[in-house]
Amino acid sequence: MNVLYEENGEFKVGTVLAEQEASLQVEAPHGKRSKVKATSVLLRFADAGLADFLDHAERAAGEIDTDFLWEACGEPEFSFTDLAAEYHGRAPTPLEAASILVKLHSAPVYFHRKGKGRFKAAPRDTLKAALAGLERKRQQTEKIAGWVDELKRFTLPEPLRAILPQLLYAPDRNRIETKAFEQASEELDLSPAKLAERCGALPSSADYHLGRFLFAHYPRGAGFPEVRLPDLPTGLPHAEVRAFSLDDVTTTEIDDAFSVTRRGDRLRIGIHIAAPALGFAPDSEIGRIARARLSTAYMPGHKITMLPPSVIERFSLAEGGVWPAVSLYLDVDAATLEIGAQETRIEQVPIATILRHQEVDVLNDALAAGSADRAVPFAAELGVLHRLAVALEAKRGKSGPGTERTEYAFHVADGRVAITERRRGSPLDKLVAELMILVNRSWGLGLDEHGAAAIYRAQAPDGKVRMTTVAAEHQGLGVSHYAWSSSPLRRYVDLLNQWQLVAVLRGEPPPFPEGSEALLAAMRDFEVTYAAYDEFQRHMEHYWCLRWLVQEAVEVATAEVVRENLVKFTGLPLYVRVPSLPDLPTGTPVEVEVARVDLIDTHVRCIYKRPQQKREVA
Repeated sequence: MNVLYEENGEFKVGTVLAEQEASLQVEAPHGKRSKVKATSVLLRFADAGLADFLDHAERAAGEIDTDFLWEACGEPEFSFTDLAAEYHGRAPTPLEAASILVKLHSAPVYFHRKGKGRFKAAPRDTLKAALAGLERKRQQTEKIAGWVDELKRFTLPEPLRAILPQLLYAPDRNRIETKAFEQASEELDLSPAKLAERCGALPSSADYHLGRFLFAHYPRGAGFPEVRLPDLPTGLPHAEVRAFSLDDVTTTEIDDAFSVTRRGDRLRIGIHIAAPALGFAPDSEIGRIARARLSTAYMPGHKITMLPPSVIERFSLAEGGVWPAVSLYLDVDAATLEIGAQETRIEQVPIATILRHQEVDVLNDALAAGSADRAVPFAAELGVLHRLAVALEAKRGKSGPGTERTEYAFHVADGRVAITERRRGSPLDKLVAELMILVNRSWGLGLDEHGAAAIYRAQAPDGKVRMTTVAAEHQGLGVSHYAWSSSPLRRYVDLLNQWQLVAVLRGEPPPFPEGSEALLAAMRDFEVTYAAYDEFQRHMEHYWCLRWLVQEAVEVATAEVVRENLVKFTGLPLYVRVPSLPDLPTGTPVEVEVARVDLIDTHVRCIYKRPQQKREVA
């Protein structure tokens, strides 16, 4: 006796060696013996030729017209043996019955399984829909195969080009375009980005990295809608000062300026902050734009501003204009620089000039020595402000030799990059930093004393800096209150705090009441966004360091051991792991071979060459 049975979704045949009530001992045509459940047996027969039985059944099943069989089986549930008898018009042979079973099993769209050897024809509407689905799938498979062929010839099909950012940055694996793109990438052993590059779909590797950032943070594009420019406030008192700003040459959002006015033996020192809060409200169109963007995003050679350029131009403290500002005035003893009274005013401030760092850096050495170069504009005022900054730093308990660190400036133009070093912690840097700390502390304290909600930055003993709506100490700076307020053209937190401050100064209810969910949400969103922007800036600085290596065709570079196998390149903010680096003390100068630079993956492979060779002086 032979049996046809089902095991793990497959049909098998064998000769029965022994049979019990619930199981059979069966020998397969190739000699393997196995135990088969009685419930798995679909057909018993005495024919010989088991070795070719299933092959013959499959060939016979292939000759049966599926549509005809579906029409013939009717609506009621049936067994395959009954259908075989009806199909052949007589009792079927075991092979004929098996061929019907194989046919039914191979067409699940037409015939739904209902149990052991039993089936039911799919309803006509269900079958029609299923067949349409199969046809769509067939067409999609053909389309994918065609696109893969094009991609393997490094041609990007137009349907894929139309959604390339999604394919690169957030692939939807339910889309056939994604399936084709990833299949071609796998077959070519290329990442999707490198495949797009080979297809000429990436203008440059820089565009690829910028595109990822824009896709994540500016899904509707980095441009601005047309906005109605807010009117400048009228009726503000005119400040009797000659104010000046101190900024980098690339800075266009001039948030702050300073003034020094002598009044006998007293000095009236002004810290003037641009006041966009006087021009538009949080719920205005421009206010909503600022809320959505939360901060200006910086990267070498480019920035994406928080506010539309026309709005920045209207409120920036530009040279030669008179601009609305919120000013903090300090009454200072000219001899001791002891600060007496402080006053905050909303006013119009005339800006005499903008001093660019590159123009006045010559003052750094002079200021450090306690003198000033009179040839530099506002040198005397800068000297006073520097001495005040030193006093403010001492009052915070942070005075000392100071830590000068190297800062790197990236200048990108026409695809080329220049990277220059600049000392951070110079007298001019200290001047600006201390006055900004002072204004952020003073206005944070003022908002707290008036019971107005604000967003503060605090630092606990554990060293972690966090944003909070509760006034708390910033231990790292040594101040009791610290509310960012000095960059309202660039950061939403500063703009929000300025709205609150302006309301307090005018005796009006602040737009964000205590416990405001809008204020809490803005704080949370700002923290996440600001961190993401900062990470992207570091990523792009790393990228442009690699571009510089390629641009300058650097084959061997000097570096310094940081720890273990991590080195820092000389003259670049570039840190690279060198697996072949021997165990060397921190600070050891070495030479490394730049073996390969990958601008898409932003990776550089370096090989240790030797300790840095000392150059002989002629």
